[in-house]
Amino acid sequence: MKSVALIGAGGIGKTSIALTVLHHDRIKRRFGEDRRFIRCDQFPATPAHFLARLSKVTGADVENPEDLASLRPFLSSKEMAIVIDNAESILDPQGTHGREIYNIVEELSRLETVCLCITSRISTTPRGCKTLIIPTLSMEAACDTFYRIYGHDERSDSVSNILERLDFHPLSITLLATVAHHNRWDTDRLSREWESRRTDILRTEYNESLATTIELSLASPTFRDLGPDARDLLEIVAFFPQGVDKDNTDWLFPAISNREDTFDKFRILSLTYQSNGFITMLSPFREYLHPKDPKLSPLLCTTKDHYFSRLSAEISPGNPGFSEASWIMSEDVNIEHLLNIFTSVDPTSANIWDACCHFMEHLYRHKPRLVTLGPKIKGLPDDHPSKPQCLFELSRLFGSVGNYTESRRLQVHTLELWKKRGRDFDVAETLLSLSETSRHLEHRQEGIHQAREAYTIFGRLNSTDGQERSMRQLASLYGDDQLEVISTLDEGQKHMYCQLYRAIGYIYHSQGKIERAIDRFEAALEIASSCEWHDQQFWILHTMVELFSDEGMFDDAHAHVERAKLHAANDPYLLGCAMELLAQVFYEQHRLNEAKSEVLRAVGMFEKLGKMQNVESCREFLQDIEAGMESPELDLNGEPLNTVLFFVLNNSPFPDRGAQ
Repeated sequence: MKSVALIGAGGIGKTSIALTVLHHDRIKRRFGEDRRFIRCDQFPATPAHFLARLSKVTGADVENPEDLASLRPFLSSKEMAIVIDNAESILDPQGTHGREIYNIVEELSRLETVCLCITSRISTTPRGCKTLIIPTLSMEAACDTFYRIYGHDERSDSVSNILERLDFHPLSITLLATVAHHNRWDTDRLSREWESRRTDILRTEYNESLATTIELSLASPTFRDLGPDARDLLEIVAFFPQGVDKDNTDWLFPAISNREDTFDKFRILSLTYQSNGFITMLSPFREYLHPKDPKLSPLLCTTKDHYFSRLSAEISPGNPGFSEASWIMSEDVNIEHLLNIFTSVDPTSANIWDACCHFMEHLYRHKPRLVTLGPKIKGLPDDHPSKPQCLFELSRLFGSVGNYTESRRLQVHTLELWKKRGRDFDVAETLLSLSETSRHLEHRQEGIHQAREAYTIFGRLNSTDGQERSMRQLASLYGDDQLEVISTLDEGQKHMYCQLYRAIGYIYHSQGKIERAIDRFEAALEIASSCEWHDQQFWILHTMVELFSDEGMFDDAHAHVERAKLHAANDPYLLGCAMELLAQVFYEQHRLNEAKSEVLRAVGMFEKLGKMQNVESCREFLQDIEAGMESPELDLNGEPLNTVLFFVLNNSPFPDRGAQ
């Protein structure tokens, strides 16, 4: 006869299920009056008390049984259904007599005449028991339960919303319906009470409450044995809407040595569960357990600092840490909630608003969407130290979802604030972003004016990176039919003129217009040559080599490498870059030995100069070359094998490469 254990959180409905089964017609027909119910939280958790209660409830009438053997003759004399309810009270492994009582229950479960049903919040049950994890209700069942107690037939969307926010937790729904019925609240009043009091209203006149159920779980020996940090950790899980990422516990709680064991015990006690990699809990438990005053929770404040520190990591594309920063894609709801709470309880903290800026930048890079923080940011006083940067990041998020009108409005406001503060670099950055927004709004002339103004400011600040980005922005604003208008720019700004031609060359290259791209790069070269800007000439030629190599024009690529070397003769760093570039051309031609020779020369040059980032890049390239040498792709006549196969499979004449 199979024994079964119903496992689940407090108030999930385990006892109700057990009683329903116990009084089912089929069970009545089979067991008759021999259906027994033992509630374990009503007597001390000792073997003697359990055996005495078992003897009395089953009718064995053995006085003070010392073990199950004295009850076995009676229990084996007829079939019997026994429910052991709230078994966590006696089976808790950390309880004083937990092991002894466990052995008795396990022996009881093996009796062929006994059909045993155990309800428990902990998963410690006899080995022979079939375990069933009890889930929450469905939406339909939750509504049926609520309205049957509430006493109204007409259903309300607001009530359905509350039930959903209670995670369809049976006890919470029963308490909510009972309170609403006793107080004769209509659904509007019920909604108002819920919004203002949440789970505090889940308390009936008969002292039944959600708090009692949860505190009963926290009173278990296993929970108490976890120590003083356990409740604090549980509050952190309750605080975050998503719960805690199980892979993040090391960096979130480094000071708590037994954190893994603690989280395991939470799950055993049915206080938490895992969902999509997060340790979380039922919504009513979250509402009850979350810190009532976040600033007075030391662990939450420490956790907040850990999150804020991680948010401040470098996240610009191409820089170390950018890919690692994609963690925000899974944690964005938690971070937004954290910021929402702390910008409300501690609005004067610059640290919190800095984290807010970092968060929005993370979203812009990795998960573009709007944020609920928007109204708070817009509502900051204009003299608030963090407002312009927050507005700027918010504007980018609006642009990322296609609302360029609102993005422009926020950028104009940001620009005014930066100008008042004399922050020229931030003025230039905002102008550059505003120029891009103008492009999307098809305000081309306005965008050109903004990009040129940004270029001028960056030049005054000696920011070559800013100038280059301004040039690229200007180039994007000159439509394909407007490129020749560039000649109207002030030729006195020769550096700007040169950079603009380079930027347009990039655009033509990306469009596949190779001849026009080359023409623009040559125009940039002419300006750089007239000014004897050797480094500019080198990098323009460097770009042209990459273009020719991409197009398979290797003779031109080699010729331009030689031109580039002329401008690198007096600069060891540029000479090393030329060696690496030539290695890349050889690699594209499958001339791997020559590629290896050049890249080794480049490594030697960069090592002498202490340019370790370049050394690392070259070594990674060297690994690719050596991998190609170990598994050669060359076959007949030095042709790539895939090229040979193409001509063979298509029955085409093999191409004549001449001397090459």
